[in-house]
Amino acid sequence: MINKVEHLGIAVTDIDISNKIFAKLLGKEHYKLETVDSESVITSFFKVGEQKIELLQSTDNNGPIAKFIEKRKEGAHHLAFHVDSITDEIKRLKKEGFVVLNETPKKGAKCQAKCFKRKKLSPYACR
Repeated sequence: MINKVEHLGIAVTDIDISNKIFAKLLGKEHYKLETVDSESVITSFFKVGEQKIELLQSTDNNGPIAKFIEKRKEGAHHLAFHVDSITDEIKRLKKEGFVVLNETPKKGAKCQAKCFKRKKLSPYACR
C-alpha cells in the first residue's frame, strides 16, 4: 500500500549550484548530502513540510543521471513513494500493468521508494 509521497527527485548537473538555488527558493539549507556509488550519484535532500526534494548529480558521465540529463535536460527525474511492503507493491503494480525495471528492490538513498514513469516501475528499498 502506498502511504505517502516520499520525495521528488530532480536531476541536476551541478549539485553545489543547485543547493544554493534551492536554499534561496525554500529559505533553508539541505539537510543531507549522500553519495550512492551503486547509482553513480551524489544526492542532496531538502525538506518542505512533510515532503522532501532530492537533487541528483551524476558522478559518472555514463551513469543513469548523466544519460537522463543528456536526453531530457535537468529536471524532474522520479517521484518516490513510501510503502508498507515494497515486494507487495511490485506484485500489485505488475498486476495493474506496470513494467517493472528491477524485479528485486535496489538500495538507494535513504528511503523505501518506488519510482515510475510512463507505466515503467523501478523499485528501490533501504533498510
